[in-house]
Amino acid sequence: MSTTTSTPVPAADGVAIDPQAVQPAPGPATAVGYEGETAHRLEADIAEICGRYPAGHSRSALIPMLHLIQSVDGYVSPRGIALCALVLGLTRTEVSAVATFYSQFRRHPVGEYHVGVCTNALCAVMGGDQVWEAVSTATGLGNDETSEDGRISLERIECNAACDYAPVVMVNWEFFDNQTPASAVDLVRRLERGEEVAPTRGPETLPTFRDNERLLAGFEDGRADQGVGAGGPSLRGLRLARDNGWTAPREERQ
Repeated sequence: MSTTTSTPVPAADGVAIDPQAVQPAPGPATAVGYEGETAHRLEADIAEICGRYPAGHSRSALIPMLHLIQSVDGYVSPRGIALCALVLGLTRTEVSAVATFYSQFRRHPVGEYHVGVCTNALCAVMGGDQVWEAVSTATGLGNDETSEDGRISLERIECNAACDYAPVVMVNWEFFDNQTPASAVDLVRRLERGEEVAPTRGPETLPTFRDNERLLAGFEDGRADQGVGAGGPSLRGLRLARDNGWTAPREERQ
């Protein structure tokens, strides 16, 4: 049986360097403060995201990368901004400009269940303001605030894009339709107690904020075909058109 020992290699200045003591440069996630398996998984996921875009267009990966950061940190963290900037060759200011433009990106930690109450025009007319007041009073939270235990965060949303089911509450971007002050408070209380709840439409059980952020980063969770999709109110216009033989105008070509 033979053994092998490392032979010190003289450096240019005459100081011996042990090859076994030379460590590879840290990956980008490690370089900005992520550790262990979290860093390795982030780097692998980022490589997959960047691989979705043609060469020379890697900046297009920024938005899904920011969702990925939120799936790990629960918000767009300083180290997450630094990682995106390092990988994409951007400045932190450029990354922050995108993160602060879109309201889905949070700048401080949100709850495991992020509750958004719509108070825009139609939801407000249908009772959205009363829903907001009830939920805010019940939780003791104001807009963009998170409970001390990290369970619930609350946001007053301008539009949930679900006017046909107004007033609407979203939790982690999943729909809870036709809410009342009482039903919305009951929903939040069940989340506080750790009970399973099912969105009105979408997955059969409610994903956590971080789970859905990973989905928004482009990593499928196997729930796409679960639950109810478009409901009756959403499809009413289509049915009226079919019943009456209405079609879209055809473009007249010169």
